[in-house]
Amino acid sequence: MDMTRITVDVNDEWLDAAREVLGTDTKVATINAALHAFAVRRQAREILAAFDQVEMDFAESSEAWRYGGGRDLSRLAEDARDAEAA
Repeated sequence: MDMTRITVDVNDEWLDAAREVLGTDTKVATINAALHAFAVRRQAREILAAFDQVEMDFAESSEAWRYGGGRDLSRLAEDARDAEAA
């Protein structure tokens, strides 16, 4: 993994808050974990945007799995959009 050494002034309150949320022990670990979290969040948004471009039909999904073990996913997309709007 490539690393860049920098000197930067950081708000101590924000750093402590991030350390608490991320469960890190050092300033370096906290900053790296925060940067990683933002990078992962961006990737997740890109993945969700790609899925949003695909029409998915979950009708009769409960019958689609062997041995009747499937779930009814027909309202999955609608429920997710409702939750997002709330």
